[in-house]
Amino acid sequence: MSVFSIFEDFEKKERSSLDQAIGQRTYIEEKLVDVEKNIENINEKIDLYSNVVLLLQKTATYAREQAKFQIEDMVTKCLQYVFEKDIEFVINFQELRNNPSAEFFISSVFDGEKILTDPQSSHGGGVVDVLSLALRTAFLELQDPPFEGPLILDEPGKHVSSDYIFNLGEFIQQSTLSFDRQVIMVTHNDHLAQMGDRTYLVDIRGGKSLVRLKIEDETQED
Repeated sequence: MSVFSIFEDFEKKERSSLDQAIGQRTYIEEKLVDVEKNIENINEKIDLYSNVVLLLQKTATYAREQAKFQIEDMVTKCLQYVFEKDIEFVINFQELRNNPSAEFFISSVFDGEKILTDPQSSHGGGVVDVLSLALRTAFLELQDPPFEGPLILDEPGKHVSSDYIFNLGEFIQQSTLSFDRQVIMVTHNDHLAQMGDRTYLVDIRGGKSLVRLKIEDETQED
């Protein structure tokens, strides 16, 4: 074999290797372009998702603040209606490791300054009863979609003093008119019982319940 033939074979092999290398380089460059496009698309999605998360956070904060304002306003009006005092209901939100929590306070004025106190220790146990009723009413009426059906109360105002029990009855009665919602109430309090359109008296005789419909000052078996 001549030197020329050897050189020619060597040249063919090297050219073939070069063509393969060029082909691999072209393939890698095309893949690199695809990867860069994928990275760009991923970055765009990350930006989009980040904006969505931010929007949801702002929306949740706004909705929470609106709900806070509505509940505070409704409960405050109830407390002021019953107790006839300059007191307010305050909700304090806290963010603890992305786990929001809420604390309830009663704000009252003492020596010209507003003081926040725990409902349990504020103005006696009657405040807790009225607060509980007001919160249930607020949550029920602010529900979206609206909740159908009556509001059932079991011994509302059990610890409310006689000085304010009539006001509590007036509030319950006005709530039924304002929200067009029926209230079914179980109570041992004569003042509250008299506020109802219909009053049923329940007695136990011989281990059985006897239900009577009260009409004015008389009762008849129902």
